Amino acid sequence: MRISIIGAGRVAYHLVHALSAQHEIVQIYSRTLIKAQQLAEQCHAQAVVNPEDLRDDVDLIFIAVSDQAIATIIEQIHPYLKSNLVVHTSGSTHLDVLKKVHARAGVFYPLQTFSREREIDWQATPLFIEAVNEQDQILLLELANSLSKRVYDYTSSQRLSLHLAAVFACNFSNYCYDMAKQVVDAEQVDFSLLYPLMLETANKATQNEPRQMQTGPAMRGDQNILNMHQAMLEQSQQHDLANVYQLFSQQILERHQS
Repeated sequence: MRISIIGAGRVAYHLVHALSAQHEIVQIYSRTLIKAQQLAEQCHAQAVVNPEDLRDDVDLIFIAVSDQAIATIIEQIHPYLKSNLVVHTSGSTHLDVLKKVHARAGVFYPLQTFSREREIDWQATPLFIEAVNEQDQILLLELANSLSKRVYDYTSSQRLSLHLAAVFACNFSNYCYDMAKQVVDAEQVDFSLLYPLMLETANKATQNEPRQMQTGPAMRGDQNILNMHQAMLEQSQQHDLANVYQLFSQQILERHQS
């Protein structure tokens, strides 16, 4: 397929590297020329910064920008791409954000966390597609199948629930790792000592019902340990961590003592 990508951030970067192996990347559009050029050079595409320079002789245009910018972008490009299929890559943005402006609208959402420093296993990454019309749905299915073995036809409401769940499973859990590192850093303890525990916790949660895998003093209702931990955090002036510890412990206690 002939594909253009709007955006030059982390999602756009990984899409370019995944798609260019099997498809032709025609243009990279970004408000910042240097960013568009840097990404375009990696896939032998044309870098553009003006919406009127976007070509309409492509099969698909990706909008891979921040969620809050999607509505603005579709307003800007629609006059020049009225007959093209345009999709966004957001988990939290409803299809209607594009549909109310652009007739051929769709969604191509990879459920994954993206960092430039790490490669993505696209074959194992779930892809969620949605389109206004059936022919575009078929096109997106073909494209998704060229990248992943896990492709799903989900509605916007289903995708939104996944995105919310992903915030808990990914963003919040990573912040828990960050808090754990703050605790051990305060006493000059090696954070890597926690790696086997972190990996085993993730493995258990993906292979079993997470609720059944819960351990720790809050699950056991061990108030002595809870009070000791709380006091340690307060005494070390880690008040933010103390607040989170208290909230999490209370939630776990209530879930497992009911």
